[in-house]
Amino acid sequence: MSELSTRRRRAALLALALGGFGIGATEFVAMGLLPQIARSLLPELWASNQEAALARGGLVVSGYALGVVIGAFTVAVATVRLPRKVAVTGFAVAFTIGSLLSAAAPTFWLLVAARFVAALAHGAYFGFASLIAAAIMGPGNRGKGIAMVLSGLTVANVIGVPLITMLGQRTNWRIAYLAVAVIFAIATVAIAVAVPRQPGNPNASIRGELRVFRRPQVWLALAIGAIGFGGFFAVYSYVSPIATELAGLSEGWVPIALVVVGVGMTLGVQVGGRLADRGALRALVNLYPALVVLALFASEPWVLLVFLFLMAALSSAMMPAIQTRLLDVSGDAQTLASALNHASLNIGNSLGAALGGFVISIGLGFSAPAWAGAALGVFGLLLALLSGLLERRGVR
Repeated sequence: MSELSTRRRRAALLALALGGFGIGATEFVAMGLLPQIARSLLPELWASNQEAALARGGLVVSGYALGVVIGAFTVAVATVRLPRKVAVTGFAVAFTIGSLLSAAAPTFWLLVAARFVAALAHGAYFGFASLIAAAIMGPGNRGKGIAMVLSGLTVANVIGVPLITMLGQRTNWRIAYLAVAVIFAIATVAIAVAVPRQPGNPNASIRGELRVFRRPQVWLALAIGAIGFGGFFAVYSYVSPIATELAGLSEGWVPIALVVVGVGMTLGVQVGGRLADRGALRALVNLYPALVVLALFASEPWVLLVFLFLMAALSSAMMPAIQTRLLDVSGDAQTLASALNHASLNIGNSLGAALGGFVISIGLGFSAPAWAGAALGVFGLLLALLSGLLERRGVR
């Protein structure tokens, strides 16, 4: 797409990033509203055991993550032949509908189901959007293009999630999801107008895409994302009770903590895009040790905001590195591989949320998620080192 002007490229990337902004809002807004959701939809459990209610409330996060995992495989494969612009526009429409269903859910389990449905297009959206961004930017700048798309996800944590969280706290958590639906509706229009047409792959097939699973390095890249990001989400999923119960901060500090996380994610993804263009695997190996060390100290009240910022920055720096790594090792099945990246990250989301909720529910306290996160971070580092070792021996 070398014929595109700089202004047109920027507009297209911004439109795709706006869709990512909506996805970041719909995915992460539940983190700060877990107490409100649990109090509203689990009133009896909340009255008898608030920790158990919060732990069960984490299933809202896990339900969304499960939808991402299943949708990344099924939706990406089913739409692999579609023109890329048509696909991402359709995914934005699906998110609009899913957010409206979440706002209208009358019971807790129907909310979990609605979050699952809303998440089905998550991985496929970022998969197609990453391929569009890489094509727009061209060789040598793929990481920067992917980082631009992912920046919508991270900027959402600076602006969208805190503001929508405040809106939900002051009104109702259902209003928060209505606000998310409005964001997706605007993103749908922006994508339809600004993103250039890109043909689908008429030669693509389900069988051809499934060949990606024969590649050991693809499995390792996906595992690095799933295990490593579980460490971050073990803490982030419970940022609201950690800030209030562990650090002793008032509920009004929760949006501030979310802003801190969002700023860290936004800066981290931009740095990660540049590092990915210099060597995706090397970036992963260099970033993981710092993430592990930070997880060990993230529960200290007096440094909570600082470490939330640093953990978010390091975690987000790995996102474009993993995405670029998958493009490098997936051969001709890049659509499915790109979508599966976000499946792996949301397996980490689900794993982290479930593990964090488990250690809280068994009475280990609100500092326990950070220790669980550190253990997962160590595992992620070992997987990155293993991938590098196998690559040196010629295993693609």
